Amino acid sequence: MSLKQHRRTSARRSGRRASQAARRNSRPRPAAVLPAVNHPEPYVSVIIPAMNEARTIAAVIAEARGVHPRCEVIVIVNGSADNTAEIAYSMGAKVLSFTYPLGHDVGRSVGAEAARGEILLFTDGDLVIPAAELRPFVEAVSGGEDVALNNYSGPVRSRFPHPVVLSKYALNIMLGRPDLQGYSLTAVPHALSRAALTALGSASLSRPPLAYARAVLEGLKVKAVHKVPVGRMNAVRRKAEGKDPLQEIILRDHLEAVALLLERRGKRAGYGDAGRRREMVR
Repeated sequence: MSLKQHRRTSARRSGRRASQAARRNSRPRPAAVLPAVNHPEPYVSVIIPAMNEARTIAAVIAEARGVHPRCEVIVIVNGSADNTAEIAYSMGAKVLSFTYPLGHDVGRSVGAEAARGEILLFTDGDLVIPAAELRPFVEAVSGGEDVALNNYSGPVRSRFPHPVVLSKYALNIMLGRPDLQGYSLTAVPHALSRAALTALGSASLSRPPLAYARAVLEGLKVKAVHKVPVGRMNAVRRKAEGKDPLQEIILRDHLEAVALLLERRGKRAGYGDAGRRREMVR
């Protein structure tokens, strides 16, 4: 073999080796596998009420584990006729199981009682929300906020706004926080600091508007931090005789929040009377 031929052969071999190395380096590397168990010393507790959510609960838990390396997942299974609890167990979650339904949002209070983390993140068993969409709430509380809200008001462009949306806007105006528009603890995901939980008490979380009003009145740091349009993800609820029982519950919860506001700030909720001489009226 001539010197020229030897150089060409060597060059071809070197080119093949470089090409093979490039292909190896360009292959996608497997993502780090998250532990399928709760951390023994959790920094974040993810609280997930669930009823008959066998179809989604595994994916919900898997995403929840991605919010922080030191995470515990607590699933409150209540009134389920399917294998939601068994799936949650198999995913390494702490499962609190109840034979009968606990009622709207009571699972949040139960989960908060069991939580050990410094940050409590709340979501639902029927909402598969990517971990990247959950982390901003954890990060906000870790950065000093007490209450991190979903920056989502609900449908606001309808000709006839939804009564719950109107209630949330009205409550925020009365609380002196019109900047929060229709944001509230009513919508998940949201997160609380351990200090906020201590101030509010876990029992109040079963009535989110009341807990929310108390947070503002207590001077906690409340901020809307990230938008997750959960309204598009929720299943449409059946109405009995044209009425939405859940809507009525939420509206009553808002009335309780207004009652607390009037109790704390007076019958005009802290607003002035513009110099009216009411004593002159018979």
